[in-house]
Amino acid sequence: MTDGQRFNSVWDALEDTPEKAENLKVRAELINAVREVVNEMGLSQGEAAKRLGITQPRLSDLLRGRIDRFSLDALVNILARAGKHVEIRLKSTAA
Repeated sequence: MTDGQRFNSVWDALEDTPEKAENLKVRAELINAVREVVNEMGLSQGEAAKRLGITQPRLSDLLRGRIDRFSLDALVNILARAGKHVEIRLKSTAA
């Protein structure tokens, strides 16, 4: 990174390719959605984890934002188990 370099998002600054940055952005959105679901459940982490079909330590990793430990597939599956439908919306990037 050079002095004064600007990025569109923190993910763009962290990753060396636009593809990797985009993947992180989407995973971050899904992790936030899982957090909201868990908060709405109002259960202990252990009970929420059972309902989501994962272990409590895995849910703890998710709630702490350990994004590198979750694939897009895993996050979609967790949300599906919570009764949520993941919808994909595509936007063109600025040239």
